[in-house]
This record gives sequence, C-alpha cells and structure tokens, in this order.
Amino acid sequence: MQDEEVLAGGNVTPVVRIGDTVRRESGRWTPAVHELLRACEAAGVDGVPRVLGLDSIGREILSFLPGEVLVGTDALWDRRVMRDAAALLRRIHDASVTLVDLELEWRAPRSEPAEVICHNDFATYNLVLAPDGSVAAIDFDFASPGPRIRDLAYLAYRIAPWVGDATGADPDRHGSPEERVRALIAAYGAEWSVDEVRTAAADRVEELAAFTEDRAAATGRADFTAHAAMYRRDAARMRQAIA
Repeated sequence: MQDEEVLAGGNVTPVVRIGDTVRRESGRWTPAVHELLRACEAAGVDGVPRVLGLDSIGREILSFLPGEVLVGTDALWDRRVMRDAAALLRRIHDASVTLVDLELEWRAPRSEPAEVICHNDFATYNLVLAPDGSVAAIDFDFASPGPRIRDLAYLAYRIAPWVGDATGADPDRHGSPEERVRALIAAYGAEWSVDEVRTAAADRVEELAAFTEDRAAATGRADFTAHAAMYRRDAARMRQAIA
C-alpha cells in the first residue's frame, strides 16, 4: 500500500492522496457527485477529476489533478486565469443539464430555478492551476441543482474580488471588481448585469454566513465565527453597492 498524503483543504472530511489518486470518505451524496463527474467526462470536459470507484474501506477514488491551488499563487488575480475559470464553469454546467431532474440524492439542498448542477463552492481555493497553465476544479461534494448564476456569482465574490479578506488585487493592474465581473460574465457566455451577479453573490454569502455560524456553534472554533462575521459584512456591502 502506498503512503497516504493528507491534502490541504478537506475542512469537512479528510482528503488524502495515494499515488495518482485522491481518496475521500463517501456518503449518501457520492453516487450523485459521481454521476456529475461522469457526465463531465462524457462531454469531454477536461479539468475535473475522473471517477475511479471506491477503495477497500469505502472511500471514493478520484484521479489526482496535478498543479497548485490558485489561492497563494502569483496567478491568483491573472485575468486570463479568471476567464478560463469562468469558461470551465460553463462547460461543467452545460454537461450537467441532463442530471437536473433525475432522482439523485445531493448533499446540499436544491436551489431554484434549477437549471444545472451547481458546484456550490466554485472558488479560488477549489481551483487548480495545472502545470500547462490550464485551470481545473476540485471538491464537488456539495454539488446540487441550482441556477447558473449561483456559481458564477460566488466565483465573482472570490475573484473579482468582493471578499473582505482579499489581498494583492490591484485595480490598476488587474482591473476593478466591476470590470472583472463583466469579463467573467462574458467568458461564461451569459448576459447578466453586474448588479444581478452582485445580488446573487450577496444571497450566496448570506447563506454561507449562516452555514459557518452553525459550524462555529457546533465546533467552538473562533475562526468560523470570524469568517461568518466577515461574510455578513461583505453581503451588506454588496447590497449597498447595488444601483
């Protein structure tokens, strides 16, 4: 048996690497997530893990995607990377359409209007910059049916950026948050306004605040409390900016 390497992230369940595979505790939602990943593979979507089954102790086995998690890299605010992330999100969404109305059990609740299967955490900490410069996405465990704008808005929150703890984003070099959101919308191939995306981001961040407050109460972790407070502030600021 090859050695297990615990990977960064995995805040809910541990994630380990064994060779060229990733292992994670499976759950009632795992068959649905695997259907999504197989749909992406069937549609020729590169940049998502491939399903390799379950191991002898019931953990899911996924292919390991080489590269660096985008957070912490010099490419974090690169406009090309941002556009590539939005384009990847569109390909994932388009591949998922046929799954929306199937009887599948997802970990996260359904959001209406359910147009696609949302990743529900499509953010810089779940995006990988591959050695060839392409962008990949990981951690689909909280996927569920929802509207397309839900994922794009959360990506915008993290990469425009509208998040309060962003560091290093320079509007002169990288573009203003509003310019970057317009570029995200164009790369995705939609016609939303910046304010529509901002509203959806505020909705999503308020949801995240409530989730994080529940985790803080359950674990007593002060970092969860601090993050929840930031999400509340960010949501309020985004709503104040809506024309």
